[in-house]
Amino acid sequence: MPNVNPSTVLGRQLGDELRKFREHAGLSTAIAAEVLDCTKGKISRIENGHVPVRAPDLIALMGAYGVEDAQARDRLVALARQANRRRREGWWHKYDSVLGAAYRDQIEMEAICDSIRTYEVQLVPGLLQTAEYGRAVTVASRAWETPEEVDQFVDVRLARQERLVGDSPMKFWAVLAEGALRQVVGGPAVMHAQLEQLITMAEHPNVTVQVLPFSRGAHSGMFGPYLLLSFPQLASLDLVLSETPTGNIWLERDVEVAHYRALFDDARTVALPQKESLALINRVAKEYES
Repeated sequence: MPNVNPSTVLGRQLGDELRKFREHAGLSTAIAAEVLDCTKGKISRIENGHVPVRAPDLIALMGAYGVEDAQARDRLVALARQANRRRREGWWHKYDSVLGAAYRDQIEMEAICDSIRTYEVQLVPGLLQTAEYGRAVTVASRAWETPEEVDQFVDVRLARQERLVGDSPMKFWAVLAEGALRQVVGGPAVMHAQLEQLITMAEHPNVTVQVLPFSRGAHSGMFGPYLLLSFPQLASLDLVLSETPTGNIWLERDVEVAHYRALFDDARTVALPQKESLALINRVAKEYES
């Protein structure tokens, strides 16, 4: 499976908008190439988000394409700036000492996506974890050596959850295998609080939680966890994040993304509806009370 740099999603959005403006102007890639004194291949790579667009080239293309609307021009310039450099202004920058590149990529993508669909086999998704549950997972990973590092990483996990609340919360749809409810992380008290947290978060209109019970038997999504991230305006920008013990794998090819969309559709269809899922979560939570 090819590994894609998720930062290219911004370049792809910019490229798609440039392509639309070019086509609206009735210009071919050959004519656009003449504007920049480059090859048609470079124009195609710009429109596919595979190469960055320098500011002078962007200005020249906007002029050739007749992009006169100030808001449209500002949007293209802003996309170019974000696509050509890492988003160092994000809140996560102050946690660089405990964040690897892969996890930083994930946070950056969460900051700009408008929805996430995820399937989890054994753990509660990070965006729904309590501090105590997240701490137990972090300690068990053995990736951080000092209590200070563990504290910082837990802080990061909690800060990520701000994307689920506020004025423009993203949509979050989680399908959890029943094993995620039964895997005891941090002890019974931690599990009870965590399952109560799932019920509370599912009350938000932008959050959906379903459980796929053991009784459903074998199904197409039982082979591992993944996240499917969607972005504003263009479904073609969807990315899949497949998490492994040695690092994250980002997938962007249409055929791969379509495969994971189908897997998620299968999982949510086989899973219990949300009302029944929350009832099951509540029953399991009570088991941890004794």
